Amino acid sequence: MTHFFLLLVVMFLEVLMQELWIRFLQKRQVSQILKEYGPQSHIENKKGTPTMGGVVFLVIAISSGALFWMTGSWSGRDAFAVLGFPIAGGLIGLADDLLKHSRRSSEGFRSLQKLFLQLSAGLIWAGFYMADGKFGVLPGVFWGGVPGYFALVFILVGALNAVNITDGLDGLASGSCAISFLGFLVLAPGNTAAYAGALIGLGLSVGFLRHNIKPARVFMGDSGSHFLGGLLVSICISGDLAFLILPLGFLMGVEVVSVMIQIVAIRGFGKKVFRMSPIHHHFEMIGWSENRVVISFWVFHLIGLTLLSLILVILFF
Repeated sequence: MTHFFLLLVVMFLEVLMQELWIRFLQKRQVSQILKEYGPQSHIENKKGTPTMGGVVFLVIAISSGALFWMTGSWSGRDAFAVLGFPIAGGLIGLADDLLKHSRRSSEGFRSLQKLFLQLSAGLIWAGFYMADGKFGVLPGVFWGGVPGYFALVFILVGALNAVNITDGLDGLASGSCAISFLGFLVLAPGNTAAYAGALIGLGLSVGFLRHNIKPARVFMGDSGSHFLGGLLVSICISGDLAFLILPLGFLMGVEVVSVMIQIVAIRGFGKKVFRMSPIHHHFEMIGWSENRVVISFWVFHLIGLTLLSLILVILFF
């Protein structure tokens, strides 16, 4: 009952605070600057939509973590393990969003600048988290030492960018993350800080869909996608189940791979594999409606998550 209450409270706060935040953004004309090389339909239909909805995620997450810590439900380490990295990621994304807004441009940090900030956050968080020299990847299986440390940083930074790449259609990233957080609750039940973190993530993702489903009234921005990606990976790691990021991040991984394939094909062979990457744009370009792509990708993610989870359970649990 306590878990269900937490989920409802987070969902309610997200819906209410996001509505107030949207009105604030509209009054100040803070809107998404769309990429000129993106789908033309987006430029025509999504122009003027407010962005930085992820600010609400940060406010609710920080408040929740502080409340859990002050009431003794979480230790300081619990709060840092579950929320430290996603909040750091969200703040990096927020800085990028603000830079885009100030420039009135679709480009914020340069790629290397953003990567440097992400790596810095990952290196610091991993250093504190691995104070005992190891982290759990599966029940009874731990990685440690210098290789384990850099593997952890790679996983952390990869998750931030994977959700960011997936966030390209109304409801796609938030709906996919909702499925992922629900998957964690099913696969790793228990009265743990990681479980509470997954409840927070699920409440934020589902609540955000109220305003983000097509036609979106607000975009989460890099602040939101970085936060959700960071939270998804932090609950896996703090729950000593780092490998769960493979099924929980199934769709996000496919999106990243599609971008990598496209880059290699263009730079190496001068040809495109997809009409546009990430792959969700490819399906738009061949005539699928945005709703069809989003719903199909949600189903695809659920199937992939389920199959990969079954494989992990059969092999390791």
